[in-house]
Amino acid sequence: MASAKPAHTARVRIFTPSGEIPFAGHPTVGTAALLAELRSPETNGERDALIVLEENIGTVRVGVRQRPGEAAHAEFDAPKLPEPTAGVPPVDLLAAALGLIPSEIGLENHRPSAYSAGLPFVFVPIQTMAAMAKASIHMAHWSSAFGTTHSPYLYCRETVHATSSFHARMFAPAMGVNEDPATGSAAAAFAAVIVRYDSPRDGTHKKIIEQGFEMGRPSFIEVSMVVKQGKLETVRIGGHAIRMSEGTIDV
Repeated sequence: MASAKPAHTARVRIFTPSGEIPFAGHPTVGTAALLAELRSPETNGERDALIVLEENIGTVRVGVRQRPGEAAHAEFDAPKLPEPTAGVPPVDLLAAALGLIPSEIGLENHRPSAYSAGLPFVFVPIQTMAAMAKASIHMAHWSSAFGTTHSPYLYCRETVHATSSFHARMFAPAMGVNEDPATGSAAAAFAAVIVRYDSPRDGTHKKIIEQGFEMGRPSFIEVSMVVKQGKLETVRIGGHAIRMSEGTIDV
């Protein structure tokens, strides 16, 4: 829809099956890639564009790069830095809600934590890929563990691809999404988890998160972080997108 400010590209509203949300990474990347394709000039088959989206969380600036024979790549600055939130369930309740045993939760020094960079998540470190694979939604314990606000984001260091830093899964039945193949809003908040538990040195760090493999919809999310004096200063989220289908809505 038309943007409120002439210098911006478009106004964007994002919905899950259960309602509207203020921000999400997957739709931001896809929308920016499509708008760049439709509206930006092409030079020798290439496009480089800055797409400025007005989302409910605020203004999101997305850099898009398109090259012949390649999927479009989009990268955006997280509209807000992650902040800790209340509501980390005890490990035994987390395990019951996810169909795991308590000893499978926890990874090195990582412990369950909760952060939000626009949407709140409970970040659950998992020991192994085998435990990740068997995790599932157990509704009898779900509301006690996560209520209606938080969604669990599971992660482990074992990965399918050697270039990935983490393997992840995200469940959100309260949003009408049993499992999500790519969750940029969670990846933005996950940067705070990395800084908290891995203590990266000052400078720029890039991590690749693989997600969606258990669903047969593999995705790779790029998380770029700038750390200054031990604190997270900037988070950027990136990924590739291709046009899968198109249609029109008659009104």
